[in-house]
Amino acid sequence: MNQSVEEHWDMEITPKNNLFSLKLKDVWHYRDLLLLLIRRDFVSFYKQTILGPVWFFIQPIITILIYTLVFSNLAKISTDDVPAPLFYLAGTIIWNYFADCLTKTSTVFKDNSAMLGKVYFPRLIMPLSIVLSNLIRFAVQLLLFIVLLFYYYFKGAAIHPTVYILLFPLLIILIAALGLGLGMLISAVTTKYRDLAFVVTFGVPLLMYTTTVIYPLSTAITKYPAYSWFIKFNPITAVIETFRYGFLGRGSFSWNLMGYSTAVTLIILLLGIIVFNKVEKTFVDTV
Repeated sequence: MNQSVEEHWDMEITPKNNLFSLKLKDVWHYRDLLLLLIRRDFVSFYKQTILGPVWFFIQPIITILIYTLVFSNLAKISTDDVPAPLFYLAGTIIWNYFADCLTKTSTVFKDNSAMLGKVYFPRLIMPLSIVLSNLIRFAVQLLLFIVLLFYYYFKGAAIHPTVYILLFPLLIILIAALGLGLGMLISAVTTKYRDLAFVVTFGVPLLMYTTTVIYPLSTAITKYPAYSWFIKFNPITAVIETFRYGFLGRGSFSWNLMGYSTAVTLIILLLGIIVFNKVEKTFVDTV
């Protein structure tokens, strides 16, 4: 005698999905895989190196020393009366986090094609793991920034943290979302057109000069008024300027620019999700 049995499934995989769906329920179901990928990214990057995670400190230190020598001492670019190493480090750690999220996410399909073509899991886990693993590096470099901040503060430098330091979590979310959104857009295109990967490789370092990493926004507006609008409306500029204004009391802050930066970031993230969700279904055929 046949008995109807009601079947219950933990997960259902369907060929058609909403382009706007983040599949967060699936991501949570595979959270153990997400943690493993974060650990893999962190360990593999410094595997077989002598200094290991010490490079987290060495890289920004060497960078700010070169910036101080070239841009502050030789080019005499203003740092808004902030000690040059502290000024450059504030911009560098923000920019490095964005650049790492963008460059590594932009090749996520190509770099993981072997695994993605064999087993199912929410594809969003791959770029999310990159963003979160880079957050560890950012946290270590932020610690270096705070140590340097206290050092110059007790030396009597003109540093006056403001209440806008409370916006720090929002700033990190914006940078992560912007890097994630742009990275997903580029990764979707590079599955078919590999040339874009080369553009990202040399283009991202050049893009840094269109933000206020090595100069304050006030200097750009004063010296280059005809081109300053391009720098001012770069969504990363508002984040860096707010970060400096919150922690150092120098720079500029505008709710209008922060609102603009937030709106642009959300639009790019939304476009990234749509394109990523569309391409993930067929990328195995083209990668």
